[in-house]
Amino acid sequence: MGGGNATGGAHAAIHDAENRPITAGGFVDSGPVVFEDITQKSGLAVWRHTMGAPNKKFIIEANGSGVGLIDYDNDGWLDIYLVNGSTQDAMDGKAAPPHAALFHNNHDGTFTDVTAKAGVGNDRWGFGVAIGDFDNDGWPDIFVANYGKNRLYRNNHDGTFTDVAEKTGVTLGNWSTGATFGDYDGDGRLDLFVAGYIHYDMTNPPIPGSKAVAYSFCNFRGVSVMCGPRGLLGEPDHLFHNNGDGTFTDVSVKAGVNDPNRYYGFTSIFADINNDGKVDLLVADDSTPNYLYINKGNGTFEDDSYASGFALNQDGRETASMGLGIGDYENNGRLDLLTTTFSDDYKVLYHNDGDANFTDVTYRLGLAQDTIPFLGWGAGFIDYDNDGWKDIMMINGHVYPEVDKQDWGTSFAERPLLYHNLNGKKFELIPPVKGTGLAVVTPGRGAAFGDLFNDGKIDVVINSLDSTPVLLRNVSADHHHWVELKLVGGPKSPRDAVGATVYLSANGMRQRGDVISGGSYISSNDQRVHFGIGDAAAVEAVEIHWPSGAIEKFKLPNVDRIFTIEEGKGITGELCTTCKTASHATAKK
Repeated sequence: MGGGNATGGAHAAIHDAENRPITAGGFVDSGPVVFEDITQKSGLAVWRHTMGAPNKKFIIEANGSGVGLIDYDNDGWLDIYLVNGSTQDAMDGKAAPPHAALFHNNHDGTFTDVTAKAGVGNDRWGFGVAIGDFDNDGWPDIFVANYGKNRLYRNNHDGTFTDVAEKTGVTLGNWSTGATFGDYDGDGRLDLFVAGYIHYDMTNPPIPGSKAVAYSFCNFRGVSVMCGPRGLLGEPDHLFHNNGDGTFTDVSVKAGVNDPNRYYGFTSIFADINNDGKVDLLVADDSTPNYLYINKGNGTFEDDSYASGFALNQDGRETASMGLGIGDYENNGRLDLLTTTFSDDYKVLYHNDGDANFTDVTYRLGLAQDTIPFLGWGAGFIDYDNDGWKDIMMINGHVYPEVDKQDWGTSFAERPLLYHNLNGKKFELIPPVKGTGLAVVTPGRGAAFGDLFNDGKIDVVINSLDSTPVLLRNVSADHHHWVELKLVGGPKSPRDAVGATVYLSANGMRQRGDVISGGSYISSNDQRVHFGIGDAAAVEAVEIHWPSGAIEKFKLPNVDRIFTIEEGKGITGELCTTCKTASHATAKK
């Protein structure tokens, strides 16, 4: 296998009835239609992702970039931020750099590129994005993780942003990937964690047999491919404490999350794993053990990676973890974890057993076998049909163009995978119906999940490598009810309520939802908490655990709406795009 990536070993090729690799085939003529590809008519296809050369000689060209969902103008509708890569010529000043894109939501199913006006083009070799209101002014800001210096775009409240990364002290300077905002010390301000991937030198790239790397680390199934990540020096991780004065302080070592092992970090998430009211920290690492840090409440974390069971899969083996999904698929009040991995390996579902202990239940729940040929990136727990059970979606695409020349049953461009949750006991693969969103074959990387059209259905934006993005609109035929909550923190919580946990009781179930920054694959999802409630026409109770420690209980007057709830003030807004009366169509904060 060589040393490049952690996999489960070579697996037999799987083809469909037309002899296509199953990753780019397996289509059916009829079945449930969940997503429609509306990329062209949405306006997103005017932009294209670029990362290095098509032959992917170097690993920096292959990993792709993230997507951030952000309501940057506070109009109640999600806008889309797409990170872009770069090229060697652009880095050398010989060509114009590719730019990131901010697309404004026009409220009619279309989006307009407002990047130039907003000033968020980045023009660096971009990877991850995290959305968070770091200065608590009520307007979301954008952190972009780059190879080279990072960016922190502060929202100016007028449709423009200012890069304050230098001033705030979060630029770093080598290869940053997945970032997450979270208030780890409970002071009401969002801190920032940034994962590091490889310590990469553009002037001395990893060429097989060079000083940088040995030949054995540059082959896959006996075929010569790009080198890495194994065999290359990793880049440490960084935790920045928010000082409340527009600056951050690097507290990585003191907090115990600096990654002295120099694992290859990708996606990171702050979330309360053990239900003690404090956000813990998860890092999905490529071809090295994953990290789980438990928040001790004194400004430090305990490395619980191995003891928790999250470091490795059930075989006791590290995986090439790219993406990280988080959600309570069993409706038992505990957050479960999903990591996407390399091809020739199953994607891993970790069941939260309580007290931050996890068990790999992937095979038992029917998730493993079909995922093995796929190389996974974006990952999400989404209730696509609003039945009250969180389903699983994975976005896929290979890193080696060479796979298209081999009979391995896998492909460079791949289709997404969607699994329906059967009451928390099993997951069932939804077949890709020809001509629908699940049959889109693309070199997928970052993906963000959210309700882009305020209709209560979760849509997907995919940032595809060297391609136009893909916008999959949820057109599921179900007529189930739903509610979404946009939370606004009080004086002792982050203003955007990142870190809040919501419990909602309806339809005989008690569901959990969390306000999270970061996740999927180096991306940032809709921060409004979404609940499908099946056929229930009312919500029995809502209980919000705010980052400040306050716990509040609410009654919701209606369903099929987006409610704004402010800590200490109750429901302050209600948006219903399908209501006939104008009095309900209010969405301002």
